[in-house]
Amino acid sequence: MDLPINQFKRNLAAGKPQIGLWMSSYAHQIVELCAPAGFDWLLLDTEHSPNDPHMVHTQLMAAKGGTAHCVVRPAWNDLVLIKRFLDIGAQTLLLPYVQTAEEAHAAVQATRFPPAGVRGVASSTRAAGYGRIKNYLNKADAEICVLVQVETRKSLDNLDEICKVDGVDGVFIGPNDLAGGLGHLGDIPHPEVQSAIADAIKRIRAHGKAPGILVGEADGQRMLDLGALFVAVGADTGLLRVAADNLAAKFKK
Repeated sequence: MDLPINQFKRNLAAGKPQIGLWMSSYAHQIVELCAPAGFDWLLLDTEHSPNDPHMVHTQLMAAKGGTAHCVVRPAWNDLVLIKRFLDIGAQTLLLPYVQTAEEAHAAVQATRFPPAGVRGVASSTRAAGYGRIKNYLNKADAEICVLVQVETRKSLDNLDEICKVDGVDGVFIGPNDLAGGLGHLGDIPHPEVQSAIADAIKRIRAHGKAPGILVGEADGQRMLDLGALFVAVGADTGLLRVAADNLAAKFKK
């Protein structure tokens, strides 16, 4: 049994744009439905969703056979949470609220086995094929993709140092928190917020890292044109809400 290749990580390194869908629901059936839709990646959220490792485990299984690579967002940049998600088979993690190079380095360390890092060692997990993947412990690090999330004024001030951290593959710009941090809560279109996003994308690319962001469908191409490489262009709950509202309105007229 071979270790799965992280094609998402390779595509980012090659500068190939990756189009994603945000999964805010915690039902594995929704992941199973969306995984073959043609997206390059799905974000399985546990920060702002009632999701846990057990549920994410079933979502990872539900996504197999689809086109989309699963990116898991732990609730925090936490050593224990990172270990648990890696053990159930996640190969790409998005770590929220990273504000310093030290925090970015800690995120990378948590994904690497000793001596390169501090990830707890286990070789009979789902990630290791329950012991069937030969030499898993020595091969796993190469297929782990670390994405860190910058979403505050402090993180923007430290962005260049964050980007210099070895092992950080991409930097995700959190537009909602960033807008709030810049004094424009709920106003992502504000010129100061949009200027900060454009500048961050440029700086991230200058360091050879992949910039990412979550936007609505209308702004997806604009973010790609600015240089973002992994762009979520919608969310499962948003798609369902719009379709449900439109369908109800059609018959309530």
